[in-house]
Amino acid sequence: MSLTIYGIPASRAVRPLWAATELGLDFQHVKLAYQGGATRTPEFLAINPNGHVPAVVDARPDGDVVVWESMACALYIARHHGVADGVSITPATPREDAEALRWSFWAMTETEADALTVLMHRMAMPEERRKPELADAAERRLAAPLRVIEQHLQKQKDAGQAHLAAARFTVADLCVASVLNWARPSRTLMENHPLTHDWILRCMARPAYVQVREFG
Repeated sequence: MSLTIYGIPASRAVRPLWAATELGLDFQHVKLAYQGGATRTPEFLAINPNGHVPAVVDARPDGDVVVWESMACALYIARHHGVADGVSITPATPREDAEALRWSFWAMTETEADALTVLMHRMAMPEERRKPELADAAERRLAAPLRVIEQHLQKQKDAGQAHLAAARFTVADLCVASVLNWARPSRTLMENHPLTHDWILRCMARPAYVQVREFG
């Protein structure tokens, strides 16, 4: 077994776990939580000196390849463990590869912090600790980037393509949906961006994602 993925689904490790599961890979899953000091041991810091999950170790004939940062992990797995056949999540053309790269970086820089704020202060945190004003401000900021992806999905729909990079689900959808799913507790954002909402729901309904959420 060449691929080892560190982290739990209730973290950003869901991204490489989802990618590997979509591809049907045989991999070792080390259920390393991000709390309680598990990521601060000398053993794990030798893998990721930042002390965060996920991390991926790919044991290859020419030596181990270590990847951290969740988007990088997912993109690496798709590129180096998938087949560019136009069927799998692996980008099959330069355009698909470019879409996967640009939308993944876009999700991190334009949406992730605010999407996480919405999740925490609308749903995830105990109600007495939530600060609705923080969620309100995050939703206002998210309106602009969600307009961008809504317009892109409309163009894709007009071209007969139901996903970000192609007609099929690719690693581009996986990476971006894993972030924007955090914004779903905002009814306003979802109602104002119906194509985006529908696309998120379709991504989250994929059997591979449902399977990963059961990994524990």
